[in-house]
Amino acid sequence: MAAEKRTIGMGMDYSPSSKAAARWAVDNLLKAGDRIILVHVLPKGADASHKELWKSTGSPLIPLPEFMEMNVQARYGLNPDKEILEILQAASKSKQVEVLAKIYWGDAREKLCEAVDDLKVNSFVLGCRGLGPLKRALLGSVSNYVVNNATCPVTVVRGPTGSSA
Repeated sequence: MAAEKRTIGMGMDYSPSSKAAARWAVDNLLKAGDRIILVHVLPKGADASHKELWKSTGSPLIPLPEFMEMNVQARYGLNPDKEILEILQAASKSKQVEVLAKIYWGDAREKLCEAVDDLKVNSFVLGCRGLGPLKRALLGSVSNYVVNNATCPVTVVRGPTGSSA
């Protein structure tokens, strides 16, 4: 009996905490045949002139080899971390994992939860900035919101602390 192919969503903004989450997912969660979808959320007003077509549904799914092209990244206003893309590319080859990217525009909390439903992910992984109670109360915690509102299991990975970022 073959194992069911899983789809794992991953919130990605290339911060130290989201990079730690990507590394954790590759090392601990991904299995051969899985599909991972990097979910990027850009602020609503982020140069959306040529993205009007996708403003409500997000971009089409972009395969990793295409996403790694500089002109594709620039088209969407992203500046991905080359190291993380290389880690995902290596996982794609070694574990036969399909890696895709999708970009949304709007509030990160709402759009990440929307992505969980739209993409029908089995689980979702994201980083945590580790805000203290006061900052979390003032700014809101994306990871806390997603944990409490997503319709699938969510893993929150704390980013590196101190100077080892």
